[in-house]
Amino acid sequence: MMMLQDGSTQLLCLTASSGVPLFTRGASKQLPFSVIGSLNGVHMFGGGQGVLLSCCETEGGGKVVWRVFQDSVMLIAVSGGGQGDAGSGREEEVRLQRLLENVWNCMVLVLGQDELASMKNVERLKRDLRSCFSLIDHLLEDRPEGILGNLTHCADSLLPPNPALLQAAVDGFAEAADSEFGCLLVHGRIAAATEKWWRLAHQEIVLLSVLMRTLSASGSASSDYPVFLPQGSPTVAHRLLRFQLLPGADVCVLCGPTPSLHTAESRLVGRFWSPLVEALRDCLAVGERCLPGSVSLRPDLLALLLINRETRRSVSFVRSPPGDAPVPSKARCWELLKLFYIFSTTRYFGVEETLCVSTENRTHTSNTEDFVQGFSHQPLHCYLATDECKSYGLQTPQHQLFLLIPLSVPTFALRTVATQILSDIVTATGF
Repeated sequence: MMMLQDGSTQLLCLTASSGVPLFTRGASKQLPFSVIGSLNGVHMFGGGQGVLLSCCETEGGGKVVWRVFQDSVMLIAVSGGGQGDAGSGREEEVRLQRLLENVWNCMVLVLGQDELASMKNVERLKRDLRSCFSLIDHLLEDRPEGILGNLTHCADSLLPPNPALLQAAVDGFAEAADSEFGCLLVHGRIAAATEKWWRLAHQEIVLLSVLMRTLSASGSASSDYPVFLPQGSPTVAHRLLRFQLLPGADVCVLCGPTPSLHTAESRLVGRFWSPLVEALRDCLAVGERCLPGSVSLRPDLLALLLINRETRRSVSFVRSPPGDAPVPSKARCWELLKLFYIFSTTRYFGVEETLCVSTENRTHTSNTEDFVQGFSHQPLHCYLATDECKSYGLQTPQHQLFLLIPLSVPTFALRTVATQILSDIVTATGF
């Protein structure tokens, strides 16, 4: 039986001890309460028998994934079937596991760990959780297009043409606001940040970027928002001050009780950023390409995802194909790029990060195929040819590069193409 429409995802949140529903988000047609109760019941039954139920597949090709956090909250993700991509079952499981992890950290970010772990008043918690809905919906709908940090847990970045100028402004602005944590977001991607910002946990950087995009999309010119850091400060809140500098460009700082929003807006924003309006416009002009004009790329390149493995930063973009070109659409290229990233990292390439998972769930985050684990070496290249395009992955000690290339490019040339693209970007930007 297919529980949901093809391609849709529904998120269920319940109390872990009693199975009381806290909220549901996602698919327009919600699952019946009896089905929700059954999903909770089968997980509890398995736990009583010493079995950890983490994932299953329905007869209709859908997926169900369970996770319990802090022995207090159970999150269940249910996706519809109908996925046409080969091997999509594993890719979908990885996506849903990452979704549950992100949603939990989002709840901690907004409410703090204590309120979620104590469960003193369930009805009050239900009301408080509503403040998380805009962020959770953002994660569920996987918007905006082109932001991959929710999946990669790398900071989506934009490489500006004048990085030193913007870096000095961010550092000075943060220091004037009595903070060591400052960040400039352009088109939803990090263009510059303080050194301490980059020392935050990777998941925290990603979720703070999600929150910044959500606050910016609300239309407000500034905001003062309390946040908990899921790993660095899950029980003590900080203030996130955000200011819109230009449409598409926002700056934020994490700070304590001072300065007030009004003081920072009236005394600091103009002082540090008014002289840099043209530099900000140049940065905005980079657009979705995320790379400055000094980087020259093949005109037939369809999509690119480049990850710096040391800093956990990434740049990505998809080119809009010509109207008569026999290549996948822009939206389809983003989908294929995500699938190829999961395909590569779950089978061949490693993912360097510390996941917020319990010991019993940690085995489910390592999905490398058994035959790869039997080798003493780490794969450095992989490729995939489909009837839509060719995909190529390249791994070095510092970088991972994922490309989508037209079918017209010979397979034997893919390695040379990928190596040259990586060299061109690193040489021009130092990324």
